[in-house]
Amino acid sequence: MKAQIITIGDEILIGQILDTNSAWIAQQLNMAGITVAEMKSVSDTREAILEALKAAQSADLVLLTGGLGPTKDDITKKVLAEYFGVQLTFHEKTYNRIAAYFEKRSFTLTPAHREQCYMPANAEILVNDMGTAPGMWMQKNNTIFVSMPGVPYEMKHLITERVLPRLRGNTRLRPILHRTILTAGTGESVIAQRIEAFENNLPDFVKLAYLPNLGIVRLRLTTTGDDEAALNQILDEKKFEIQTLIPEFVFGEERETLEEVIGRILKQKGATLGTAESCTGGYIAHKITSIAGSSTYFGGSVVTYSNKLKIKLLNVNPDTLKAHGAVSEQTVREMVAGALDALGVDYAIAVSGIAGPGGGTPEKPVGTIWTAVGNRQEIITKKLTLTKYRIRNIQLTTNLTLNLLRKFVDS
Repeated sequence: MKAQIITIGDEILIGQILDTNSAWIAQQLNMAGITVAEMKSVSDTREAILEALKAAQSADLVLLTGGLGPTKDDITKKVLAEYFGVQLTFHEKTYNRIAAYFEKRSFTLTPAHREQCYMPANAEILVNDMGTAPGMWMQKNNTIFVSMPGVPYEMKHLITERVLPRLRGNTRLRPILHRTILTAGTGESVIAQRIEAFENNLPDFVKLAYLPNLGIVRLRLTTTGDDEAALNQILDEKKFEIQTLIPEFVFGEERETLEEVIGRILKQKGATLGTAESCTGGYIAHKITSIAGSSTYFGGSVVTYSNKLKIKLLNVNPDTLKAHGAVSEQTVREMVAGALDALGVDYAIAVSGIAGPGGGTPEKPVGTIWTAVGNRQEIITKKLTLTKYRIRNIQLTTNLTLNLLRKFVDS
């Protein structure tokens, strides 16, 4: 079964809000064995919505979100009625539900809410327990059309409770199966070279995708078919083959993050961690503490943005700063040592660099970052030469440093 997703709303097209609905819907459809062939966002106009509906009618399933509220710009139902060649008819049950909903909350029911209850005559109503606008299920030839509100929690409720159960009950879906291997420490071109023979020998029904992002490359194996047990076994075997070919780069599977993996290792060791951050401004600590239970292993963070605080809080030698500068291997080494003492932890991270877009010199251009990890026995350092973009540099530094720490604590 192939699907198309259409999101309706000018607020998406002008960048006022992000279209998170399409991404979430696609994930749910994929898990149900439905392939998403296309996603598109269109404006709140009759012409744009009609054009999108006509273009999508070759799909087996069309999911629309947006334009079902009580305001004048919510025209989706009118356009759907025009597309199907039917009239809008008043739906008494929906009106009674809205009236009861408003009465319970002491809200005032307006004429606009009555107008909201006019639906295309061919629509089967999908009750929305999370809001006033119901979903609608319609069909034309062999294509199913489902229209839902754009409010994310309302849409998610309808997909989960109304749409997917019905699709599973009325269609025979072939499972779409995935395995994801997470890597860090090198780029996709190096990985591709290392596993070239493996990739060339993959059976035609198994596809491998490279998904790089900020120092991390996800390798996704995908297949589909009727024999789910046999396919799962094949994917497990292929996943294991990749892991044995590039073991030094693999840090996890599926949706794991570097900070989750590090937390698990530290828990197993009964060890603690702290950070001393300059150019990242506490972002590394933020990532670590985003994991539930991190208080059992994360001691704290010192954000020493100025040289004065590096000296005062981390005991960095003023002569080191004078001779080598804040952005140097010598300084981050002393920052690690200082953090171990100041925070009373077993392991520490330190970073100092020029995140940009200004502040660089010919000797130390923007994107020059020194990072270090260590304990009381050993400290290792790494120089990063990154981009001219500040936020990207902060995020890249965080991932690359976390991976350096992962390898250090797991050695």
